[in-house]
Amino acid sequence: MSSKLFQAGKYKVITISILASGAIFVSGLYLGFKIDSERVNPPESLINTEADISSEVDFAPFWKAWQVLDEKFVPTKISTSTASAATSTAQDKVWGAIGGLTSSLGDPYTVFFPPEESKSFEAEISGNFEGVGMEIGIKDEAVTVVAPLKGNPAQKAGILAGDKIISIDGQSAMNMSVDKAVKLIRGKVGTKVKIIIAREGKKEPLEFILTREVINIPTVDTEIRDGKIFGGKMTDGVFIIKLYNFYSASPNLFREALREFIESDSDKLILDLRGNPGGYLEAAVDMASWFMPLGKIVVSEDFGKNAPPQVYRSKGYDIFNSNLKMVALVDGGSASASEILAGALKEHGIAKLVGTKTFGKGSVQEVVKITPETSLKVTIARWLTPLGNSISENGLIPDFEVKLTQEEFSKGKDAQTDKAIEVLKNWVK
Repeated sequence: MSSKLFQAGKYKVITISILASGAIFVSGLYLGFKIDSERVNPPESLINTEADISSEVDFAPFWKAWQVLDEKFVPTKISTSTASAATSTAQDKVWGAIGGLTSSLGDPYTVFFPPEESKSFEAEISGNFEGVGMEIGIKDEAVTVVAPLKGNPAQKAGILAGDKIISIDGQSAMNMSVDKAVKLIRGKVGTKVKIIIAREGKKEPLEFILTREVINIPTVDTEIRDGKIFGGKMTDGVFIIKLYNFYSASPNLFREALREFIESDSDKLILDLRGNPGGYLEAAVDMASWFMPLGKIVVSEDFGKNAPPQVYRSKGYDIFNSNLKMVALVDGGSASASEILAGALKEHGIAKLVGTKTFGKGSVQEVVKITPETSLKVTIARWLTPLGNSISENGLIPDFEVKLTQEEFSKGKDAQTDKAIEVLKNWVK
């Protein structure tokens, strides 16, 4: 196998600009309503009660409800929660109102973060947090494990991608938002959290009591399988890159893994994206660019009627020739950026997919600062594959569907990897 980049033992460094696209954007979003103050006046203690909007909205019911609550509300009993409700400030009511506004949209990924929650969310996207180490999302209207992170408490305890969370520390997860579930699961190192889950194929719920830790997020592992030793060197092997996430360091580490692949003299590559919950859009685009000519579509953002679509194209590193044989392993834990990369490789005829249907996380969120202490995460678009297929609606269907049970995996059997090796050994484009 030849390479356009790795020549004469030299490794060309590509400068990679990491954008927070797909996780966080820096552009602003303006939300405003003109208040009909002739009917019911807002409380005098509030400021900035008016903003520009193209059409008038009747806020009289809102202000009437506000005044009734101010005048009449009495907590039914004194407790920690009700006491805090009784002493909530006018500003707390504003945060609650914005939270209700976002909930009315019925989108689990559109969420308002008051000051404390906003601080926690910023810690999450920076990669510094404490918890049990699993990505969660909404699937079939239930809080669902997207993927447990390797080497962390959830994975060690046996929690699997696709598990449905029934309750967290005794609190029902029915109709719970992702962000509230995350808040309940996280906590100080050394404390415990009880999670009850429902698992496909199991009649009874499963209980897990997990001890929170500082979460370590792995990125890339490599290995060579099924080769032959000749002259002290493995030949005709299958090179495997296991990619765990698409964070800021991922593109550089992926490039190093590709260098190992080329130096192995193999032409057979497995990219293992199973259990990879995704991350930054730009990381997925950068990785796809190693296999695609300049300008080829990696993914598109569909903004509906709000704006023209945004197309993300290959940067054209394109270092491999037509001798490359490639399979991507996917499953129900492959989400977001994993689906973007796998979808681009599949639809451009670069790789075949082996495994099970992917998670189907194909929406785009933008994080907007509402105040210096609060933020709003709002869904602004959906991801479309190069051929225009919606990732959210369908996920990705593998070329070769192979299921893998936990029992087989615990015995060291991996039918999906075995099938991928078989496909590579009998490669037909």
